[in-house]
Amino acid sequence: MLQVKFIVENPQFVVERLAVKNFDAKPIVDRILELYEKKKTLQRQIETLKAQQNSIAKQIGQLYKQGQREQAEEAKKKSTQLKEQIKQLEAQFEPIEREIFEQVVKLPNLPHESVPPGKSSEDNEIVRTGGQKPIFDFEPLPHWELAKKYKLIDFELGPKLTGSGFPVFVDRGARLERALITYFLDKAREAGFTEYIPPFMVNETTAFGTGQLPDKEGQMYRTDEDNFYLIPTAEVPLTNIYRDMILDEDQLPVKLTAYTPCFRREAGSYGKDVRGLNRVHQFDKVEIVQLAHPDNSYEVLEQMVEYVEGLVKSLGLPYRIVRLCGGDLSFTSALTYDFEVYSAGQDKWLEVSSVSNFETFQSNRMKIRFRPKGSKKTQLVHTLNGSALALPRIVAAILEDYQTRDGIKVPDVLVPYLGFDFIS
Repeated sequence: MLQVKFIVENPQFVVERLAVKNFDAKPIVDRILELYEKKKTLQRQIETLKAQQNSIAKQIGQLYKQGQREQAEEAKKKSTQLKEQIKQLEAQFEPIEREIFEQVVKLPNLPHESVPPGKSSEDNEIVRTGGQKPIFDFEPLPHWELAKKYKLIDFELGPKLTGSGFPVFVDRGARLERALITYFLDKAREAGFTEYIPPFMVNETTAFGTGQLPDKEGQMYRTDEDNFYLIPTAEVPLTNIYRDMILDEDQLPVKLTAYTPCFRREAGSYGKDVRGLNRVHQFDKVEIVQLAHPDNSYEVLEQMVEYVEGLVKSLGLPYRIVRLCGGDLSFTSALTYDFEVYSAGQDKWLEVSSVSNFETFQSNRMKIRFRPKGSKKTQLVHTLNGSALALPRIVAAILEDYQTRDGIKVPDVLVPYLGFDFIS
């Protein structure tokens, strides 16, 4: 979340920057300013009364020493009255603090200055492209038909076991999924990321820390009895590992990775865009997370983009990288690059990764700080994450782009993990 002090000192800037996200922040910012002024007034009143109380306390002792008991008793009564007044004012203080917090968490993160204006994905900017779209001498099939033809994924069994949006990977389809997970984790370890296996369920505090609550509550699955949430991404538990911690400057950057299943309701998703693996409620993903120094977090972001680009290149998939416009940027992100791969059977681009810098938005919620060398004061770290990669659409693109008349070729980098190079 944004820092209250920054909002109070830069209200117009906050309103103008959030307008890039098509968010009208003025009513919330005005309310925060109003509450903050009330809070300051109360603080001044409390401090004045406490100063009077301290002064009277000193007088009481002197009066007793001088034998002026009656005046001392009167002073004690006055001190008691002041104490009651202070108590009443402090009782007003807590609700104001609480409402300031409630108003601040409604505000999205400020977009980076490079974020283009726009209302939807149609206004995103293509940064660069790579690879070549495959050329076929036959009509390519979409992945859901290929998966059925070669018995790789059972889209009908999932609804029987759970519901729609829960595909079942079978035999070589399951092996392909597992090979991709292992390959992505191996590459992450080679790049210096420490691997974790975190819980797949988190509590409210953890979900709040990364911004899933209260913004994405409707998209998350929740267990009623324990009030735990199934994670929508490994970003949530990974980043929270460092919640309420103070790091030394030379510990930065912290690099974490994990494979987890991810669970998302994706309410309101219907039609052809959700067929097959295009949009599912449970999927596998390898995530990378970094805690970085504020001075170089955007260099770290570019490094993460290059890393993810290397993964997509290694799979031989045509891709493009887009910078999200303000209207398509998430609640928590300051700057996001999306990776899209081309799916030949559908003749469309599929998003397979988002790489984002959240600056201090998440770390302020989680109080993740570092202490600069030679300083007693601490600073908030910048948090970043990226999908490296999300598997459903990667699998869809591999099946569609590598299809032949006789079967599906396996990308070269996956052959050592699978033990076969062709699916027929």
